Parts: sequence; C-alpha cells; structure tokens
Amino acid sequence: MTKIQDFITAKEKLSKVLLKTSLIQSPIFSKEAGNEVYIKPENLQKTGSFKIRGAYNKITNLSDEEKKKGVIASSAGNHAQGVAYGAKESGIKAVIVMPKSTPLIKVESTKQYGAEVVLHGDVYDDAFKKAKELEEKEGYIFVHPFDDEDVIYGQGTIALEILEELPETDIILVPIGGGGLISGIACAAKILKPEIKIIGVEPDGAASAYEAIKEDKVVELKEANTIADGTAVKKIGNITFEYIKKYVDEIITVSDYELMEAFLLLVEKHKIIAENSGILPLAALKKLKEKIKKWYLS
Repeated sequence: MTKIQDFITAKEKLSKVLLKTSLIQSPIFSKEAGNEVYIKPENLQKTGSFKIRGAYNKITNLSDEEKKKGVIASSAGNHAQGVAYGAKESGIKAVIVMPKSTPLIKVESTKQYGAEVVLHGDVYDDAFKKAKELEEKEGYIFVHPFDDEDVIYGQGTIALEILEELPETDIILVPIGGGGLISGIACAAKILKPEIKIIGVEPDGAASAYEAIKEDKVVELKEANTIADGTAVKKIGNITFEYIKKYVDEIITVSDYELMEAFLLLVEKHKIIAENSGILPLAALKKLKEKIKKWYLS
C-alpha cells in the first residue's frame, strides 16, 4: 500500500535537481472560472517539464547492479529528456528510442544530456516496441513514462509542494496522458487532505482515461487525435488505471479549440508559453461546477 513516506522520500531525492516552481496566482483565469486560480509552472523545470521528477526518482531507486546495465526509454520528448538527465546525474548509460518524426530540437536536447538516441518508426508505438526489443537484447532497465510506482511517486511530489505552499487548496486539476502525473498527485494529495477534490483533464480526441473509467477496464482507443501531443495516448497504464479509479473524483474533456483559447490567454496575460498538454486544466476551467474555491492547475 502506498504511504505518504514514498512521496516524501522521492521529494528528498529530487531536492538536488528540481527548480522551485512557485504557484502563480492568475487574475484572468480566476475571473473566467469564478474561482481563485493558481498555476504551477512546471515548464520551468530544467528539462522543460514535470517528467524529470518521475524519471529521476526511478533511476535513483535502481540497485547498483541495475545501474550497471544502463537504462532505456521510448519517448518523443519530455520523458526522453527526464531519463537522459537522470542517467547523467547518476553517471549511467541511457538509450532513448524516439520516432523518426521527433522534432530535431528534442533529439538534440536529449543528446546534450549524454544519452544515445535511436530513431525508429513513425509513431510512439513503434519506438516503444523497439525499446522493448533492445531491453531484451542488451539487458537495459526500461524506464516507463507513466506505468511505474517509482515514476508515480516522483510525479506526486508536486502535490506535496502545492499543499505546503497553499494548504487551503480545495481542488487540483491535472492533465491526463498515460496517467502517471494524476496518479501521483491524486494519491499524495488525498493522503494529506482526504477532502480535496482531484479532477483530471483530457483532450476530446484522446480520452483514454475517461473511457477506461466508463468501461471499468483499460481500453485502447482506435486513435489519439489532438494538438496536445504529450497526452495523445491511446491506452492508459494498468497501474495508473487503479490509482485513477481510487483517487480521482472526476474527468473532464476539452476540445482542441478550447485548448487554443486557453493557450492564447496564457500567452497574452501571463507571457507564459506552455505545451498544449499542460494547458488542459486551464481549458477546463469554464466547465467546472464549483465556484469560489482555491484551484491549482498542474
């Protein structure tokens, strides 16, 4: 059973590598939502996203024997850089398999952290299969982007920071891709403050968690079609599904049009450029029933 100590231990380990991302109170989104809204700017982390948390926690928890084998991951971006950074800090080998369609800037950023990059296939699923082949063949340790307890504990450290800074938080809105981020945040937040409400947000075109909860089992969508590419996941994890079922109160879906509206407002009013996946909670604000509450958006 997951204990709060799992998240506290992860937070202690991460203290060496994380940048402090203090909450930003948002007058414009507060007005739009009829609530007091705060933004957690995880795009300011060293690798550009929260993914450094889970990847680093997983890698530091490997045994010396496992570290000698090196790690492998498949990713088109943020997870790749998180794993590459974590491996570099631990002084171990990292191989990242990326689809051939990955933007050059993300490939180069991953290489700059010392990782070996293998370009394979046209989509993420192809890269994932190749990574699993190399894991089998070379004996690497596979670092899953979301369906892993250590990764989940790392991502959940965000909840500890929010409740430390703003203990009166009523609701936390979290984007859902594979489910690692919301699993960690929801579990840690509910242990610390059982009455807190956790709302997941998915794109209309890739609502795999919404469908899984509706069907009460993990389902694979026919396609994942959205501008929020970081959450374009056809199938959530088996581990994350159990966390979501247990700790998440509600899932809201938003359209690509609603995402673009929120993106432009964030740029105009806060001068913050964020990935579409990170903007999902902002796009969901208009759809909330609750009013005059304190909100945090991951």
